[in-house]
Amino acid sequence: MRPYLALTRIDLKLALRDRSVIFFNYLFPLIFFFAFAEMMGASRGGGVTNVVTMVLTIGILGNGLWGAGMRAVQEREMNILRRFKVTPISPAPILIASMITGWLLYLPAVALLLALAHGIYGMPMPEHWLSLLGLITLGVFAFRSIGLILASIVNSTQESTVGIQILYMPMLFLSGATFPTVMLPAWAQIVGQFLPATYLVTGFQSVILRKESLAQNWQAVAALSITMALATFISVQIFRWEKGDKLRPAARLWVLAVLSPFVVMGCYQAYSRQNKQKAELLWRDLMRNDTFLIRGAKIFVGSGKTIDSGSVLVKDGKIVEVYPDAGPDAKQLKADLVEAAGKTLLPGLIDTHVHLGAPGGTYASPADYADPNATTRELAAYLYSGVTAVRSVGDLLDKSLEARERISSGARLGAELFVCGPMFTAENGHGTEYIQYMPEFMREHAREQMVRTPKTADEARQQVRALKMAGADCIKAILEAGWPGHPFPRLDRGLLKAIGEEARAQNLPLAVHTGNALDVADALDAGATSIEHGSFNDEIPDVLLARMAKSGVSYNPTLSVIYALSRSPGEKLQLLSRSLVLQAVPKSLIESTKRSLEKETGNSMVPAARFEQAKQNLLRAYRAGVTLVAGSDAGNPLVIHGPTVQQELELWSQAGIPAAAALQAATYNAARLLRADGRFGTIEAGREANLLLVDGDPLSDISATERISLVVFKGERVRRSALFDQK
Repeated sequence: MRPYLALTRIDLKLALRDRSVIFFNYLFPLIFFFAFAEMMGASRGGGVTNVVTMVLTIGILGNGLWGAGMRAVQEREMNILRRFKVTPISPAPILIASMITGWLLYLPAVALLLALAHGIYGMPMPEHWLSLLGLITLGVFAFRSIGLILASIVNSTQESTVGIQILYMPMLFLSGATFPTVMLPAWAQIVGQFLPATYLVTGFQSVILRKESLAQNWQAVAALSITMALATFISVQIFRWEKGDKLRPAARLWVLAVLSPFVVMGCYQAYSRQNKQKAELLWRDLMRNDTFLIRGAKIFVGSGKTIDSGSVLVKDGKIVEVYPDAGPDAKQLKADLVEAAGKTLLPGLIDTHVHLGAPGGTYASPADYADPNATTRELAAYLYSGVTAVRSVGDLLDKSLEARERISSGARLGAELFVCGPMFTAENGHGTEYIQYMPEFMREHAREQMVRTPKTADEARQQVRALKMAGADCIKAILEAGWPGHPFPRLDRGLLKAIGEEARAQNLPLAVHTGNALDVADALDAGATSIEHGSFNDEIPDVLLARMAKSGVSYNPTLSVIYALSRSPGEKLQLLSRSLVLQAVPKSLIESTKRSLEKETGNSMVPAARFEQAKQNLLRAYRAGVTLVAGSDAGNPLVIHGPTVQQELELWSQAGIPAAAALQAATYNAARLLRADGRFGTIEAGREANLLLVDGDPLSDISATERISLVVFKGERVRRSALFDQK
């Protein structure tokens, strides 16, 4: 032990006398720190974590490859190592003392870096500082060991410089140490998975930003540990005391052996993409930690209040403050400035009635209907259109839950998904007919995933409990018995009552699909939370509307679907020509749907009178004080996923609903129905920053909701053009 301690003391004394060591260990990283901080807007909060990660990695790369590798070569050329050779000492103490010295020299730089990030830019100190220290230690030891083995196989300082650059430059630019990997081309991201520094960057971000432990980053820890052990062992075996010592040419291949753990990990990651996905999640967290001030907008709060010209401060994914005027200077708040004069700021829109399993249009090829990425692509289309949350009311359960998880985890960017279903209905009742259009081998699975047809009250209750355990956000039941020419068996009232009772016991909302006034009455008797569709066939009596208003039951008229079904072929084509539809919907779906419509002849599928009846029921419900919520029934013909709420609100406006009431139905009221009004739906301090900034004033012209200037989701200013490039 004495040789190790003695050599460590000597190395420290020599290093501290060397001005270049002081410069490269302490001053040089600070240059990067402040340069990156200004470039990445660290003063706004979110970028500083990424800056710290980058500078830590650059420091460890320099400490290891240049500090250990170059210095060992220089000492050999200066015959310093030759003098050690005549003493009774082995290479191990020399090499290990070098590694410990580099670690001890680097720790003050880490402390200085964290102190500056906290004191100047407000970065919280790491919660798991032991994990951070452990990762730093592994990183320093692993890269110094790589530097030492490189020093053993080169013959001169010049060769050492070339060899170090060959390792250093790719890791500097492809690992995330200077550019976030998510901004690199796909090929560069794959190459990065073979570089040790990539796992160091991801590990630092995970520990600092996501507050993970070393155990949660075991792959990076294992690879760095194996590399450190291998490189240290090999360095001892091929250590060269002086320039004249010969090294077998094959020994140079030991560098590849040292990097073999990362070759294995790179191959695995190129296949699994796990590390790439984690890097994307970490980048999403960084984007959601940004600070910005939206200034000078007309603000529709969501719950009825409007601010003529105010400002909203967003920080760490939340609305921090709402100012009734211009508010403080953005620089004073250390916030980026978004000028919004002449624009209106709304809570993100919400569509409470969609079917993600159907496209809403007609594909030319049957294979397109089976696209496994269709659901997440549709959720991206909603977010592109300023719709930040949707409720699925009758899709494949497992697929919906999977999509919900991918969105909530940040693995994919799209509207937040609430899952209501499968659909409770009668045997062969409405909702089951869609399964018959599927290939026979898919029908049994679809029936299991999409519908529930209980025979007894006990079975109904058990099925509700099972859905609660599976993670459903809501229960849906269908009462409608069809329409002229298309009759269906109707769900038994006793079964519906049992479903409603168990839903309340499980604290789940109950959405009931109705087709006429009788259905509405039975739904209210069963304890429905929301009436879906209401009635397209007859007038809903005043007594039922009064009952809905008194009990707080929401009314979801879904005018969009009945409007589309009741239009002529020419009018249907116009629905596909809206600017936002053309932007958000796949071109292939629009073109194939147009070709299908051009072949249509004759009258519309549904009499126009049914649409007029739906509008009258909506207006009467509004005048009766019923809580209105916006839902489109997207997925049905010509209600294509994306800008669905905008079309719905325009139809409400035509029905006589004031714009303020319509917008409240698509924001605050909808959030209450989803039981998420404590998180979003209004522009208030403490709410998630789900925001929509539009050009103009939708309170005077509801179509302004389609003129989107900015979409904010959980505090992230969404790059809308990149939403459909997600893999």
